[in-house]
Amino acid sequence: MIRKRDNKKVFRDPIYGYINVEYDFISDLIDSNEFQRLRRIRQLSGVSMVFHGAEHSRFSHSIGVYGLAYKVLQEQQVIKNYLNEYEQVVFLTAALLHDIGHGPYSHSFEHVFGLSHEAYSAKIIKHSTGIASILDQVSESLKEDVCSVILKQGKFKIIEQLISSQLDVDRMDYLERDSYFTGAKYGNIDKDRIIRMMTIKDDIIVFKEGAIHAIENYLISRYHMYWQVYYHPVARSYEIILEQIYLRMLDLIKDKQLDDDYSLYLKNVIENQEDITSYLELDDYYVNGLIKRYRHHKDVILNTLCNDFLDRHLFSYETIKDTSDERILEIKALVNDNNYFYKIDQVSQVTYLLNEFDIVINRINILMKDGEIKKLDQVSPIVKGLSVSGIKTDCKLFFRHV
Repeated sequence: MIRKRDNKKVFRDPIYGYINVEYDFISDLIDSNEFQRLRRIRQLSGVSMVFHGAEHSRFSHSIGVYGLAYKVLQEQQVIKNYLNEYEQVVFLTAALLHDIGHGPYSHSFEHVFGLSHEAYSAKIIKHSTGIASILDQVSESLKEDVCSVILKQGKFKIIEQLISSQLDVDRMDYLERDSYFTGAKYGNIDKDRIIRMMTIKDDIIVFKEGAIHAIENYLISRYHMYWQVYYHPVARSYEIILEQIYLRMLDLIKDKQLDDDYSLYLKNVIENQEDITSYLELDDYYVNGLIKRYRHHKDVILNTLCNDFLDRHLFSYETIKDTSDERILEIKALVNDNNYFYKIDQVSQVTYLLNEFDIVINRINILMKDGEIKKLDQVSPIVKGLSVSGIKTDCKLFFRHV
């Protein structure tokens, strides 16, 4: 029996109202240094340059994902009965900690330094002083089992499907939360209907026929959120400047030209990716401090990029056909062939993945009234059409006017 609190702890959330915490150890995890660090990492990085309200953090998103996981267990008796108490704890813990490994400004950091936030989540859960000790007090196997869910190792397939698939508690939270804080209305989804129609058959998560319209709306909303919010060219421009700053810092560190105490933790992580103590010092505040300091650095490229970032002097952008477009040569000449002052960026999004997710636990499965399980695209003409026609790619050339 895992110890529960005498009185539930609650978090007042702008999306869900009260989010309840029943277990003592969940409360302890939230109060840990490692989890509190997520308050200092924005959920949407450069999106706030377009949507000024998008100041919410990885902390609030992680609490929200936990809240939806808790809601699933409270409202779906089939799932609650399928999972024993220990597995329910694994589910709640993995939902809470799934983003614990994000670095400063999240995906830009991962892209430049070749890191994986899922891998770092597992490292932090296993080896950090705070979280590891809290989980060990519950069960010696808990941290390993939570990591197996985050890394999708197949030990807890139902839990993996609930946390990381094409329709999961993570995606449902970030769509609605990001919609709320950006002011974009595309992310409004009927999560209550989706959860109510959720059940288990043949050891996989399925959705009853009555959920089809809500799921269609969810998929279309996700598609529009990507193009109208996440892939907005101004947000991409801001993040590309950040990536170029990271790249310049990386090159200067390698050349021993950025050798001061301020960049120590970043250098430690670059030199040793197992240095969890240094990694946990990295957050948006730390990087902002570096950028503010280096706006006065003697390296002209670095100080130029840092000033552009801080003063919102964004890169211009043009749509190009592909990487062979003649306009690229013109822009390279314009920036004197300085690789830090231009970048080709291509993004794409599809409404619903058929082939990449053509394994049972990752695709969206519909339970028909006769008991047969069918793939969503087999029963929804809208999704079937969009899975083919709803594929969009955008290739842009971003550059700095010299």
